[in-house]
Amino acid sequence: MGRQKLKKFAVNETRDYIIEPGKPLFENIKGNWRKEVFKNDNPVVLELACGRGEYTTGLAQVYPDKNFIGVDIKGDRIWKGGNVVDEIGLTNAAFLRIHIQNLEQYFAAGEVDEIWIIHPDPRPKDRDAKRRMTHPRFLNIYKNLLKEGGLVRFKTDSKPLFEYSVETLVAEKVNLEAVTFNLYESDLLDEHHGIVTRYEKQFTAQGHDVHYLKFRF
Repeated sequence: MGRQKLKKFAVNETRDYIIEPGKPLFENIKGNWRKEVFKNDNPVVLELACGRGEYTTGLAQVYPDKNFIGVDIKGDRIWKGGNVVDEIGLTNAAFLRIHIQNLEQYFAAGEVDEIWIIHPDPRPKDRDAKRRMTHPRFLNIYKNLLKEGGLVRFKTDSKPLFEYSVETLVAEKVNLEAVTFNLYESDLLDEHHGIVTRYEKQFTAQGHDVHYLKFRF
């Protein structure tokens, strides 16, 4: 492991709002996010596979009356999101360093109000379909964690992944509230509050359309 990564991990260890292996709250956080991390009863919103946490920190600034948690396994990416939390002084943003498939070990049923999935790995190979974040096995996890009527938002530049997602959601009989194959030409763009990830900037510069949908179980 590189020296720079080790330095970043050392900084993460000092940040109470980063919940990761080795910290006291890591094993006991399930069902206790509001009480132990945020010290309030506000809604909990997840950004899954959050990377640098652009949506976690961006939305936390737009909605100070909600709690945002970025979930990712990459500690060096979470470190970048943590820098924004520290620079701005956000008190309603946190991070959890785990694999997404283990979400149910760290959130109780109904503990989550909303989920954002922003530009996940498209997993284009058929053998990797179960690793797509809109595969039924992940949908079942989201359904268990969300409160009744909770919202899921999904954004990607991958047309094959988006088409697969729409087909899967229709088959699962969820309530698809909105679907657009070109977010930038849609009135749904306002829902993103101008928040753009580093990768999205690259995608759009290359001429890719951005696709977006939202649904409830």
